[in-house]
Amino acid sequence: MDETVLLGHGSGGSMMRRIIDQVFMEAYGSDELAQGNDAANLPLPASGERLAYSTDSFVVTPCFFPGGDIGHLAVCGTVNDVATAGARPVYLSSAFILEEGFPVADLKRICASMAQTAREAGVRIVTGDTKVVNRGHGDGVYINTSGIGFIPQGRALGGDKCQPGDKILVSGTLGDHGITIMSCREQLSFKADLRSDAAPLNHLIEDVLKAAPNTRCFRDPTRGGLASTANELAEQSGVDMVIDEDAVPVKDMVRGACDMLGYDVLQVANEGKMVCVVPPDEADAACEAMRANKYGIDAAIIGEVRLSNAARGSRVTVRTAFGSERILDMLVGEQLPRIC
Repeated sequence: MDETVLLGHGSGGSMMRRIIDQVFMEAYGSDELAQGNDAANLPLPASGERLAYSTDSFVVTPCFFPGGDIGHLAVCGTVNDVATAGARPVYLSSAFILEEGFPVADLKRICASMAQTAREAGVRIVTGDTKVVNRGHGDGVYINTSGIGFIPQGRALGGDKCQPGDKILVSGTLGDHGITIMSCREQLSFKADLRSDAAPLNHLIEDVLKAAPNTRCFRDPTRGGLASTANELAEQSGVDMVIDEDAVPVKDMVRGACDMLGYDVLQVANEGKMVCVVPPDEADAACEAMRANKYGIDAAIIGEVRLSNAARGSRVTVRTAFGSERILDMLVGEQLPRIC
């Protein structure tokens, strides 16, 4: 066990998994937490429905960036986490931790962005909290949001439901958000127009569920990117996953930036993309449903689920353009800190 908290513990990779298991789960682990999904799936005894509940904190720097800001990101992130459970998000909370000296004009701009994004997602911000810390003891603004949604009867999604033969889909190009934030933070100059992909995807998820009602699960590949997401799902379901490298949609400008910076684009963060696992006979319908949504026009079928070797455990591999396969590990340590 690590003796101090490091930036890598918030990266979404193996270090984050370690602190979750050895600190949080050990202290107050519950059956709901042990499910390992982005939102807790909770019963509502009186109605027979189920409740999806999630919370997230946002500490991105800079707080304004091409394609969004910390407020837009906060609403999108929690709406998407709730929606991955198959729920229809309805209510959000919003708590601010502000540093003394933060401009009120910037705070108003952030709140206006949150309101606009909430309207697009069809959710209401119904409660909140505000704290102010001394100058020099924060980073301008941090936001925590929690979300509640209702899961229709008969709908049961989860990372433990993937089966051999299933297809893996992604709703669009990878790496847009992480590379945008890095270029802003480090003042890197790219000729191409890099923009965050942050977006509320609850309506896209509903479209997919109508077209592919037997969908196994959704997961948004945020910290740790597709690599961490695929490894989490494979471990939850006890299966192998194979990603077809040529099928993964990536913008040329993002791929070029990753090559220059030495990043694996499959480990770079996304905030407006969704990974989806569906039965093989519903994969084409699910992909078309994504492409019909404005946030899914670059959707693609990128891989498949395979039977795992019980002796070695679950594994994720990438099928290269040369026909070989390489192991795709979870992100280890720190790569893109403070991206959300």
